[in-house]
Amino acid sequence: MAAFTSRYARALADVVFEQNLKPAQVQSDLNDFAAAWRQSAGLREIFLDPSFPSSQKIAILDKLNTRLKLSAQVRNFLAVLSNHDRMDFFDEVLEDFRHEMNQRLNIAEVEVTCARALDDAERKSLETNIAGLTTGEVTTTFREDPSLLGGVILRIGSTVYDDSVRGRIHRLREQLAAS
Repeated sequence: MAAFTSRYARALADVVFEQNLKPAQVQSDLNDFAAAWRQSAGLREIFLDPSFPSSQKIAILDKLNTRLKLSAQVRNFLAVLSNHDRMDFFDEVLEDFRHEMNQRLNIAEVEVTCARALDDAERKSLETNIAGLTTGEVTTTFREDPSLLGGVILRIGSTVYDDSVRGRIHRLREQLAAS
């Protein structure tokens, strides 16, 4: 990930807070543009082609905005990315913005890795238990890794809780080797 993407993300987050925008609406606007961005190879081709003048790119952005109805701040942010030839890093900026907003809103990002897919009841139960480990709200991402054999690995920020069967076997192997 490029180092400058976090600067763009922080700048947009600053705008959100300075102008008292609704973070969920800004994220929704960005997600709407991201969907159009990912679905249209032609859109990406135009924005990523340095031979297209910035004025044409902004005109296309404005035309697209008539359908998407983005907030002025999000539209302007996308124009800044385009004018600085940073649209090829849009996905990274979007990810950094999500992290920045979660940090500022005291929302813990939790990654849950399980050996198998969890049903809705299991996910809710696990999220309830995770909430007890954090001080604020929680946003959870679930992944599957059959190599765990069973159990779960939680990553909350930089802290990892490994309660997987694979992790237990590894710790048991280390204990046996040490004795």
